[in-house]
Amino acid sequence: MKQHVTINKRGAERARNGHLWIYRSDVLNAAGVEGGQTVRVRDERGRYIARALYSDRSEIALRILTLRDEEITREWWRERVRAAYRRREQVRADANAYRLIYSEGDLLSSLILDVYGDALVLQTLSQGTESLKEMFVELLIEEFKPSAIIERNDVRVRELEGLEMRAGVLYGDAPEEIEIMQSGVRFMVAPLGGQKTGSFLDQRENRLAARALAHGRALDCFTFNGAFALHLAGACETVLGLDISAEAIASARRNAELNSARNVEFLEANVFDALREMEASSERFDTIILDPPAFAKNRASVAAASRGYKEINLRALKLLNTGGTLVTCTCSYHMSEKMFLEIIADAARDARRRIQLVEKRMQASDHPILVGVPETYYLKCLIVRVLD
Repeated sequence: MKQHVTINKRGAERARNGHLWIYRSDVLNAAGVEGGQTVRVRDERGRYIARALYSDRSEIALRILTLRDEEITREWWRERVRAAYRRREQVRADANAYRLIYSEGDLLSSLILDVYGDALVLQTLSQGTESLKEMFVELLIEEFKPSAIIERNDVRVRELEGLEMRAGVLYGDAPEEIEIMQSGVRFMVAPLGGQKTGSFLDQRENRLAARALAHGRALDCFTFNGAFALHLAGACETVLGLDISAEAIASARRNAELNSARNVEFLEANVFDALREMEASSERFDTIILDPPAFAKNRASVAAASRGYKEINLRALKLLNTGGTLVTCTCSYHMSEKMFLEIIADAARDARRRIQLVEKRMQASDHPILVGVPETYYLKCLIVRVLD
């Protein structure tokens, strides 16, 4: 028997307007439905709305899979995975590390799949996708014949679903480190223990944009594994990368050696303190990258995050030579593009620098934004030029 969940008018309108999430407050009746099941969703009048994954723990009670009244079978999932793979054809030509499935962005809510060489990293972030994990593993083996499938289900959102945190190998033999290539730059990543699923894949295209405008002496703040710094190495005289993590700096130095980048140096430092010290000692740069971690992880932290973003951008603008390039980013969904632009404008005014907006960018194309689901747009990247 098909399981049904009834939602109110507000939830039905949200679905019809293109969003994939229905909140628990909009669910009127889910009698007899268990968490993790795939259900038919209908409105108060009994009209069909969608097929969705149901959660009995999360505030996101329903994650819509399709508006068509169709059976969600193994072959349905296979075709969705194949469609996502076809959409990455251009990405695959330039990199062997990319996001193959971006959850809502690929109409596969709560499912993430990253590619690192011939290994796959899987995240099942809801009760629904977790209940199908074994099927996903089988399907991925059939489709891609990977050397290994790793799960990185050690993210907080799973706790909101009542799921345990875990990371490990689901299939095959996964090495501790994997060498990847992006736009001619080589990196060693640790998908079992690194941040996110091993690398920040969402900045891939922004690194290329930064390289195209980079020149002179460069500073890469919050460098992590040195990705921006190593992309700039061929365009700049010297590059200095900063990160507070000793482990990150060690990884960045190894990646520099891997690429024979002799003009790149990495230092363990608190970026906020380092920027102030550099300003005090009258240091100057021609290119500065600001790619900090998410300062605003929820709405309540936006005000404090805004102060942090302004501080680092103010310092960076003071350190740039006339004609210098600033590439500044926020990966906080709760920090809107409008808010971020206002912060940069305030920082420029206080730094007494006039700046020119060269580009507005976002996350890489393998992290597509689904119109109607604003939560899929989280990474904002601005490239500005200092005029005087």
